[in-house]
Amino acid sequence: MATPNTVSLRTMAGCALALLLGACVTTSPESASALDQARAAVERLQSQPQAAASAGKALQDARDALGAAEAAERAHKPAADVIHLAYLARRDADIGEAQLQEQSARTAMGKAQAQRDRVLIEARERDAARARDQAAQSQQQAQMSQQQAQDAQRQAQDAQQQLQAMQARQTERGMMLTLGNVLFDSNGDTLKPGADELISRLSQFLDNHPEVRVRIEGHTDSTGSDDYNEGLSQRRADAVASALESRGVPGARIQAVGRGKSAPVASNQTSAGRQQNRRVDIIFSDTQGQFASG
Repeated sequence: MATPNTVSLRTMAGCALALLLGACVTTSPESASALDQARAAVERLQSQPQAAASAGKALQDARDALGAAEAAERAHKPAADVIHLAYLARRDADIGEAQLQEQSARTAMGKAQAQRDRVLIEARERDAARARDQAAQSQQQAQMSQQQAQDAQRQAQDAQQQLQAMQARQTERGMMLTLGNVLFDSNGDTLKPGADELISRLSQFLDNHPEVRVRIEGHTDSTGSDDYNEGLSQRRADAVASALESRGVPGARIQAVGRGKSAPVASNQTSAGRQQNRRVDIIFSDTQGQFASG
């Protein structure tokens, strides 16, 4: 039979053992918090789509460290060991997160570089296309200019041939056609009926070459006063101009000038010379409407 002292000793030993076991199985708040943080970090890392491909080793190390921490907790290892292993798991998970961010940055940089290269290529292609278009336009313009020059040359040659057919001649003042005194009665300023054919040929020529202008100059011999001769020469020039206008030649293309006896082409001392001086000269511009400076 146990004595009261024996019972008391057994009771005290049981209480001490219970207290010891309770201390061993109780998890400290610090280790629990460390484990929670480690689990969250590992879960966050392994939830990333590219974790296995871009941070596989860090992910595996974090899982291993977390497993070791949880095993230490279950084995009732010291809290310091649990906290240390949880720290290693969290650190490896953070390393994996950093690797994912680096890979994401490299991917974004690669896409940006690819976009930049694509933009540059497109810009070069646009520049090349623009250059080709400009070259084609320049070539087309050059061909048009050449064609226009050839057309202008043909028009000038055609005009000169037609004028030569009307007995016009080349002078320093341009092509000139001289209408003799036979177009007018003596001292008269009215065109004779025989002048119709020549005036019609002139109007037809000007109609075929709308860019050509004419200067009509009336001249007289030295007989009579200056005022009389200037008036007569002006009226004769006006008569030719009016005849052309009546056949549809615009007045803006015609300039009529009376020069009297100021520009003889022969001596006024003979009747033959005076007859040559009584004339109407028609001076033609070039096919651009410009008169020779002479």
